Amino acid sequence: MHAGVAGLLRDKTRPSRKPPLDKAVIARLVDLTVADPRGEATHWTAAAMARASGISVSSVQRIWRSHGLAPHRVRQFKLSNDPKFADNLKDVVGHYVDSPAHAVALSVDEKSEIQALDRTQPGLPMKKGRVGTMTYDYKRHGTTTLFAALNVLEGTVTMALHAAPSSPGVHPLPQRRRGSGAGRQGRSPHPRQLRHPQAPEGARMARPPSTLRLSLHPDICLLGQRRRRLLRQAHRRRLRRGEFRSIVGLRAAIHCFIEDANNEPKPFVWTADPGNIIAAVKRRRQALESIH
Repeated sequence: MHAGVAGLLRDKTRPSRKPPLDKAVIARLVDLTVADPRGEATHWTAAAMARASGISVSSVQRIWRSHGLAPHRVRQFKLSNDPKFADNLKDVVGHYVDSPAHAVALSVDEKSEIQALDRTQPGLPMKKGRVGTMTYDYKRHGTTTLFAALNVLEGTVTMALHAAPSSPGVHPLPQRRRGSGAGRQGRSPHPRQLRHPQAPEGARMARPPSTLRLSLHPDICLLGQRRRRLLRQAHRRRLRRGEFRSIVGLRAAIHCFIEDANNEPKPFVWTADPGNIIAAVKRRRQALESIH
């Protein structure tokens, strides 16, 4: 009655039906989260943690959010073991920051065993209230391998497709004169000029002219991520939902996708300081050595 008429009309704050979790329970849940889970699992899930701690799934998720914990997520990393990592990094960065005349920087990779899949039944198109559908079973009409070279300074992609001669629906690649390097590339399903730089024979390039200088470096920067992202986009946006009745149709689709990507190239611009990268690598290596 001391609040007057306004106090009577305003709803009073009531305590929650369930009391808040004790601090000891929250601390125990956090300790369990950063430790290895029970059984053969590799990480905790909200449901598993709720069963282990005896609280609800929503409470587990709320505690994880408040403490910045996300056991279902993981970040990938790679620390180079190359003893000349610093020298190679400075060489690569210098090439991008102050590139010599007529220089070309290529990041090469391959996507092998791309399948020409044809669904057994036509799918239903997307409409309001229903997503697009496709059958889970398929017919396979052979495979092909994509070799891609990303021109880092221009953002364009040069590609080559090769398939095993025994695959159904494969047309033999055009042959050239025996003495030319292109002819050797056409006859081999894995051309020596386009092999992965980390392969045992990656450095055995075709003999270049006397005026051409080559420098091979492993993936020590974000170039590998850009190249892999391009191949991943080709799979997700063009191949995964595509229907291909032959290798010819699959190769044509890949060619068209790469051509569209080359119409809007995105050159690579280096902005990171090499000194900061080398310092970060040293810190992470020290952290790994302290764990092991």
